[in-house]
Amino acid sequence: MVDQNSLYAPDDPAAVECYRNAARALKNAGLDFLVGGAYSFARYTGIARPTKDFDIFIRPPDRDRALEVLAAIGFRTEVAYEHWLAKAFHGDHFIDLIYNSGNATVPVDDGWFEHAVEAEVFGERVLLCPPEESLWSKAFIMERHRYDGADIAHILLAVGDHLDWVRLLNRFGRNWRVLYSHLILFGFVYPADRTKIPGWVMRELNARLRAELESAPPDERVCNGTLLTTTQYLPDLELWGYRDGRLGPHGTMTPKQIADWTEGVITGR
Repeated sequence: MVDQNSLYAPDDPAAVECYRNAARALKNAGLDFLVGGAYSFARYTGIARPTKDFDIFIRPPDRDRALEVLAAIGFRTEVAYEHWLAKAFHGDHFIDLIYNSGNATVPVDDGWFEHAVEAEVFGERVLLCPPEESLWSKAFIMERHRYDGADIAHILLAVGDHLDWVRLLNRFGRNWRVLYSHLILFGFVYPADRTKIPGWVMRELNARLRAELESAPPDERVCNGTLLTTTQYLPDLELWGYRDGRLGPHGTMTPKQIADWTEGVITGR
């Protein structure tokens, strides 16, 4: 883990002040939140990159109260998607309030806070998203215009030998193949550093794969590609008769949530 007492901040002093005020207001209101995005990524990897927004993670029940607190200090707020994302705007600056993932498989729960990392952002002491949850949330982002695989590789390179791998495996659950795919690619990207991933983890996932290969495939034709990209597998659903892996009982999303999220991606909302 990179030893830093503070995180990278935007060059724009107005942005720093805006986000500092937001963090202070949430803290003063007694609301739990975690800082993620470019700031936690910089803390774990040492890679700084410019960002125009501020990502904070909250428990789903805290969403409305957080929006009220931010509105009280001058932010314009909206719920972008009921199942995972709200936003707060102040001039040219904005905050993403995240309480799940777009595919609804990465909910923010107590475990995020129990394993959070303390750091300083904009001069405020805050909690960062744990590296395990940061990796978990990024692993499913494989859109045509955005793929977070390099971020995952850099997290593994920086802190792979310090991760709570049992907890990470449990986070992925039945979606362990997604994690396995990133771990295999890590060994390709960094051959000399592949021991950052404990050998028992690779053997465990290999054993799961072997067991799967020796069993019969499911009878129902389900496409889980929609958990990775919102629109690229629409032909599978619309033309070829596959069931959407996001939709219950296979996933946790409702038809309306899927329709809203798909429309948002297509329109750039």
